[in-house]
Amino acid sequence: MKKILGTALMIGALTGCIGPQDTSPEETACGAAQMQALIGTPVAAQDFSGHAAVRILPPGSMVTMDYRPDRLNVEHDTDGVITRIACG
Repeated sequence: MKKILGTALMIGALTGCIGPQDTSPEETACGAAQMQALIGTPVAAQDFSGHAAVRILPPGSMVTMDYRPDRLNVEHDTDGVITRIACG
C-alpha cells in the first residue's frame, strides 16, 4: 500500500512540473505556440493579418465564450503590451 501511495504522490508531483512552455494541440491549431515570443511587445507593432481569425482583447473586454481552435486571441494590458497569446 505504501508503494502505491508513494508512486501516486510522485506522479502528482511530476505533473506539477509541466509549465507554460509545454504546448498542447490547442495552442498549435491557430499558431499561438509559435507566437509566444511576442509577449511583452506592443500589440500595435504586430501584424496578425496572416491569421484567418484574430481577437485583440484589451483588459476588461467582454468576449464570447464560443471556442474556435483556429482563432488567435491576443490579450494586452492598459499600455498596449501583449500579455497572453492563445487559441480559442
